[in-house]
Amino acid sequence: MPTPMPSSEHTELELLAMEAQYCSHGDTVHYMDPPKIFSGCDGSFMFDEAGNQFLDLQMWYSAVNFGYKNQRLSNALHKQIDTLPQVASQYLHREKIELAAKISQDAERKFGYKGRVHFNVGGSQAIDDSLKIVRNASNGKSLMFAFEGGYHGRTLGASAITSSYRYRRRYGHFGDRAQFIPFPYCFRCPYGKKRDDCGLYCVDQFARLFDTEYCGVWDSKVGVSEYAAFYIESIQGTGGYVVPPPGYFEKLSSILLERKILLVDDEIQMGFYRAGKLWSIENFNVKPDIIVFGKAITNGLNPLSGVWAREELINPQIFPAGSTHSTFNANPLGTAVALEAMKMFEEEDYEAIARDKGAYFLEGIKALKSRHKCIGDVDGIGMALRIEVCEPHDSFTPSKAIVDKMCDEGMKADMTVNGKKYGLVLDIGGYYKNVITLAPSLMMTKQEIDLAIELLDQLFTRVMRSM
Repeated sequence: MPTPMPSSEHTELELLAMEAQYCSHGDTVHYMDPPKIFSGCDGSFMFDEAGNQFLDLQMWYSAVNFGYKNQRLSNALHKQIDTLPQVASQYLHREKIELAAKISQDAERKFGYKGRVHFNVGGSQAIDDSLKIVRNASNGKSLMFAFEGGYHGRTLGASAITSSYRYRRRYGHFGDRAQFIPFPYCFRCPYGKKRDDCGLYCVDQFARLFDTEYCGVWDSKVGVSEYAAFYIESIQGTGGYVVPPPGYFEKLSSILLERKILLVDDEIQMGFYRAGKLWSIENFNVKPDIIVFGKAITNGLNPLSGVWAREELINPQIFPAGSTHSTFNANPLGTAVALEAMKMFEEEDYEAIARDKGAYFLEGIKALKSRHKCIGDVDGIGMALRIEVCEPHDSFTPSKAIVDKMCDEGMKADMTVNGKKYGLVLDIGGYYKNVITLAPSLMMTKQEIDLAIELLDQLFTRVMRSM
């Protein structure tokens, strides 16, 4: 593997001092003190300037499904730079049109709905666009349902439907906050039920909101809800890669359909075969009204996102030109890379690839669970996997301290496998920040998965001995 050359005239200590003085900390998350500086990447690995290699199990928050420095996607980007790198979004270019057509045609085949795609530059911005589409189509209704543990972004609009109050605390409310509904988090069921015999009790609790007008969301005399849409992640992302039980979303969807409440599917983290399907919601036999996507559509090479919506919600008569706009929203560099990525997804069976590798990885972390009492729960679909870390005395009480220590130790790059030293890049999520969320590259080899399991095993052993 290549050792990167130093990328600047400043030492790492000098760079950290400059960052502390000149960079806003509001646009990043400092999990470590000091934060790590990387200078290179390739495939499933990151490198620092000392030449240390780190196996990356989060791949830029699930944005790099084809691995770092994918040559074919880099070539597509270079080609577009040499032909049409820039054009004002009031004009058209081939790549935007062909990409929108691919996504819309795929959705029509799968869900039976004609629709259109609206592009933007980031997941949060696409969520805001979807809110405009929903409000416009519902005659200005501003109330939404969303899930506890759900994460949809940090713009003012997206944070209103994200369950974490800390994203709103400093800024007040510029719109109506969502009503948050418990997610079917079976390992920590808020109703104290068990997955095997609960009868999807949590869905029934949602349904009772529509029993009478006195539940506060429904006018039973005219059959109209005060709420316009339900924003979901079919597999929770930042909430800890929580997988719902079979039948949950089918039952929820039927309630929404009957009440004429739109189903908005946030695929920003789980889209593009992360969960074994192009859209993770395909695992649950549900037809969304709107899909929001981003991240992996360009493999992280360009900040491109978008919204697919049913024709009656987004056609030019109801959602005319200029309804929402951004200078860079369908830029040719992003759409060219995304178009190439979509072609790559079509050329191989990534459903089978993600499911096969994911099942192999899941067996490995199940083996870890059998060896380490601090692992309370493991689960996953495709290459979206979770390890919930708990106190070893009961394998249930959340332990953020163990996970924090694991992240710090992983950055030391001093674990040895077959005579080579490695570090480990982990991402932490969950309601209690005690879940290791695994979003490895879909291109990851089984040998690299074996390496990941070995490194995780060493990390658990080291940390538990030190605590």
